[in-house]
Amino acid sequence: MSITETPSPNGASKEDAVAKEEAKKELSDQLVETTHAVSIGGQQIDYTATTGTIVLKDEEDKAKASLFFTAYTRNGVADVGQRPITFAFNGGPGSSSVWLHMGVLGPKRVLMDDEGNAPPPPYQQVDNEYSILDKTDLVFIDPVSTGYSRPAPGEEAKQFHGLDKDIESVGAFIRLYTTRYTRWASPKFLIGESYGTTRSAGLAGHLQERHGMYLNGIMLVSSILNFQTARFNVGNDLPYILFLPTYTATAWYHGLLRKKLQKQTLRAVLDEVEAFATNEYTLALMKGAKLGDEERAQIVDKLAQYTGLSADYIERTNLRIAIHRFVKEILRTQQRTVGRFDSRLTGVDRDAVGEVHEYDPSFTVIHGVYTAMFNNYVRTELGFESDLVYEILTGLYQTWDYGKNQNQYVNVAETLRGAMTKNRYLKVFVGNGYYDLATPYFATEYTFNHLGLDAELQQNISMGHYEAGHMMYMHKPSIVQLKQDLDDFIEAAIPPQ
Repeated sequence: MSITETPSPNGASKEDAVAKEEAKKELSDQLVETTHAVSIGGQQIDYTATTGTIVLKDEEDKAKASLFFTAYTRNGVADVGQRPITFAFNGGPGSSSVWLHMGVLGPKRVLMDDEGNAPPPPYQQVDNEYSILDKTDLVFIDPVSTGYSRPAPGEEAKQFHGLDKDIESVGAFIRLYTTRYTRWASPKFLIGESYGTTRSAGLAGHLQERHGMYLNGIMLVSSILNFQTARFNVGNDLPYILFLPTYTATAWYHGLLRKKLQKQTLRAVLDEVEAFATNEYTLALMKGAKLGDEERAQIVDKLAQYTGLSADYIERTNLRIAIHRFVKEILRTQQRTVGRFDSRLTGVDRDAVGEVHEYDPSFTVIHGVYTAMFNNYVRTELGFESDLVYEILTGLYQTWDYGKNQNQYVNVAETLRGAMTKNRYLKVFVGNGYYDLATPYFATEYTFNHLGLDAELQQNISMGHYEAGHMMYMHKPSIVQLKQDLDDFIEAAIPPQ
């Protein structure tokens, strides 16, 4: 782990040095092991859960941070060093791994209804028959300042709060875990969600270049690699084009399209709007002030058809509908808003005439249940005790350091392209929710269509699409499909023995 040391100031007292040495001694790994069983696909899977913190140190043996993780390893495996292992994390930046952990991948999941709504408290957790623990061991990682992960005493947290430093610290944990638990010979995978997909693409390059660790596969859930596709800045027309199909899906779900479109299947409607978005709409935005009145009127009418918004509103947006306005406007006449993470879900604002929604109803529906269930689970079943706040989701995204990407858009898609080019066996799966307005599926498809990969490597990329949102596993039919898609991907990414 490459971290630049800050020299101690001249004149530091002997007491300061002693205090620092004592703090160094006090910070140590804290691990708890427990054994469990879960039924997946009608098969009992016996496993060991290892929960706790590992201290990351620099090459001078100075503690830099304590990272919290939960690992699940299947018992009774003849050669554990040959069993697949998957490192998992969420995004934010500033999110713990709780969503993937207790939403889809781990042996326990929070109980929601089939559409993804939480029941009234107190909540419940259940055995997760959709876990991928039958296919791979799992290690859930909480980056510094999320979960129970913290910087070491005397270390500033902000040194970990940036695109490159985050990749370095998570990469350092993965290397250390792989070494200590003798997993270098295992087929290795990453799975990240949202900004966790940004981290995954960065790690693919970093692990290869820094540690010589070549992966078998990367699973991206609700992906964002090229930030230009999602930044509604003046002069950047790309998001207006790429978000449009998800606006259409949202309007279709809420029954707001004109009859001809509304009676079609979602996929048929999306095929039509995608063709419009990449042709007529793109050309219209490119023309800017040179767009003629007749052509402009035709574009306004088409946008009204495909979004359920009024022609007058679209005209006043200058043909450019921003996400934070859309979630407020689409159900304004009903005095409702739609979710950014999942536009199937609706909320109510105090101010029905405001420009943007006051909260995301698709986040509040999961925030309480996931928080309660993990805090209960980690103590009562995993046996790890801490009085620290388990930081579910922080506001680190507001101050995140993108380093050399100042005055340009982050684009780790190029890092992924390089990793796939150098490791020609690396396979990538991408899961997309049709109702995801945080990382729209069409923006993801655009990114992967512009990777610039060699033609032979295109077959290493596969995608799944689900009639749900950012966390598609909240939706019962989608988690069933996602489980099958992940199983198939893992099996295909491991060469036959």
